[in-house]
Amino acid sequence: MSQIQDSRMERMRARFEAALTPVELVLEDDSAMHAGHAGAASGGGHYNVRIVSLQFEGLKLVTRHRLVYDSVHDMMHKEIHALAITALAPSEV
Repeated sequence: MSQIQDSRMERMRARFEAALTPVELVLEDDSAMHAGHAGAASGGGHYNVRIVSLQFEGLKLVTRHRLVYDSVHDMMHKEIHALAITALAPSEV
């Protein structure tokens, strides 16, 4: 993984932690699997995130995803091309 990708993932992780105070956070970079993809040409990465947070308790899936996207909104479409999200409340784990 390059320094740029490491830095990007560190910033993503810090934003998720600050916004959602997760009890579990797993962030994976799947960009290598998408090499040659049109979206990869812009330099944006492909990521998977699994977040378990008390803030998701009682919220619909679309609202949970919005909270995740909101925490990295300024990185979307530039540094993040695709973000696959699993957002769970602790009671669902």
